Amino acid sequence: MSSKSVRTLDRVVIRFAGDSGDGMQLTGDRFTSDTATMGNDLSTLPNFPAEIRAPQGTLPGVSSFQLHFADHDVLTPGDAPDVLVAMNPAALKANLSDLPRGATVIVNTDEFTTRNLAKVGYAQSPLDDGTLDSFHVHPLALTSITVEALAAFDSLSRKEKERAKNMFALGLLSWMYTRPTTGTEAFLTKKFGARPEILAANLAALRAGWNYGETTEDFASSYVVAPAKMPPGTYRNVTGNTALALGLVAAAHRAGLPLVLGSYPITPASDVLHALAALKRHGVTTLQAEDEIAGIGIALGASFGGAIGVTTTSGPGVALKSETIGLAVSLELPLVIVDVQRGGPSTGLPTKTEQADLLQAMFGRNGESPVPIVAPRTPADCFDAAMDAVRIATTYRTPVFLLSDGYLANGSEPWSVPGVEDLPDLHVAFANAPNGTDPKGEPTFHPFLRDEQTLARPWAVPGTPGLEHRIGGIEKADVTGNISYDPDNHDRMTRLRQAKVDGITVPDLEVDDPTGDARVLVLGWGSTYGPIAAATRVVRNAGQAVARAHLGHLNPFPRNLAKVIHDYDRVVVPEMNLGQLALLLRAEFLVDVRSHTSVRGLPFSTVELADVISTTLEELS
Repeated sequence: MSSKSVRTLDRVVIRFAGDSGDGMQLTGDRFTSDTATMGNDLSTLPNFPAEIRAPQGTLPGVSSFQLHFADHDVLTPGDAPDVLVAMNPAALKANLSDLPRGATVIVNTDEFTTRNLAKVGYAQSPLDDGTLDSFHVHPLALTSITVEALAAFDSLSRKEKERAKNMFALGLLSWMYTRPTTGTEAFLTKKFGARPEILAANLAALRAGWNYGETTEDFASSYVVAPAKMPPGTYRNVTGNTALALGLVAAAHRAGLPLVLGSYPITPASDVLHALAALKRHGVTTLQAEDEIAGIGIALGASFGGAIGVTTTSGPGVALKSETIGLAVSLELPLVIVDVQRGGPSTGLPTKTEQADLLQAMFGRNGESPVPIVAPRTPADCFDAAMDAVRIATTYRTPVFLLSDGYLANGSEPWSVPGVEDLPDLHVAFANAPNGTDPKGEPTFHPFLRDEQTLARPWAVPGTPGLEHRIGGIEKADVTGNISYDPDNHDRMTRLRQAKVDGITVPDLEVDDPTGDARVLVLGWGSTYGPIAAATRVVRNAGQAVARAHLGHLNPFPRNLAKVIHDYDRVVVPEMNLGQLALLLRAEFLVDVRSHTSVRGLPFSTVELADVISTTLEELS
């Protein structure tokens, strides 16, 4: 029995940081999974370079993974880490400015060589010059200790033993925060089952890290974070990309239709392709195309053939797909375009987050080509957003944008797995018989004879007898679908397509205003949900009244949005762009919303937004 004390905490933010080859993403992911099994609420923020193998030991090559877990509901990955594990000088220097005074710092002293220090501009070691005096520092020779712990593995080289240092660090942190390692042990067994020596070495390193914390005098205490109080149900830890893939498959199941993904790999959307490729037994077909244009062509062709066509990409890919999206608008066929946004323009910041594709999704096509836009707010909400995107696409026969982003895609949180019976019924009836007569009175098919409620045209599967009709991008005549250059017809068809999108049924905007007398509304969309909710919580705890609301539908807007905006003296709109939603709101509702913007490739911090809200309240008073 250990004689060390055990302290109880309500929350912890941990950041693992090292070289991009040190396995920090794997370490963070395993710690997250083991934390999820404990019943804590959590939120994560992976952060890694765009290069496959950035220069070793340099600042651009630093990879990190931050995890915030607590005994209550967690809204963000945390503004600043309480604990930093730094595997080399570059990891320490890149993250030191984020640490609050008194934070715990665990450093791998084996990597603090003269050469590695010089790579990042340290004239002498920060371990010796007073740089870390305001922190609780634990200098550990992680690499050497790991190699020593694996001394019995004669068949492994020293380099192979050194690679297990991330498992040693994981074992140590698991001991510190009373996390189980059984999940990681099972993961390693599955991953390295075909290589028994590598498996045994990683398991030994993991247990050595745990035992080191238990026996060494370097750590006087371990910590316990109790499970969060959450509604009853079945939970699993899920990333946004995984939740999105599952939502697409669930929607196809509820529609009774096959799902076809045409995609070209692009960061940070590629994991949706990977996840769907593993679900082929559920009626999913995935095709990795030769380019972005071919990917969306496959998806649109699948929709024409009676399937749910989906294409996944990021901003640069949307630019290449724009002509085919316009074709889908003209053909009025279902299509889901998943845009996992990243920093731009051009290649920009491929592994960093941004939400600057809103105007591109709204207007990035030639002609008047309206497209509905759905935006998830959290990683788990990506499931519901995918379901809703399929609902809109199939019900209204239109392409739909689903705007996720890198923060949601790679971040994770607990997800309450819904029962299939609780999911909406998305079945759609295909056209199966002529719906009109020709000038001679003979039965014929009118491909643009619209539903009175939705303005959707019939969905006719090619090869259905009697439903032959023209297809292509040239304007069609209303009702008959014949090619038409008539000016009045084009005007009518353009207005009908716009009216169809404007008439889409979306839920009213819900406003969180506990006191009912707030004068300031904070309005967000997409992944700003967590930081906004956390910031308003801080402001309310300080005794000030503030309301918040979040848009999940950006085209069309909720019907009550105008009233909501006009109910408040000030509307603040935080966005990870230069004010794109604010621009749309000003144009639509003639309200001078206050835009607060950031394009740093990182989500907003709680403190930053709380300051913005407090400043706005002071201006009003």
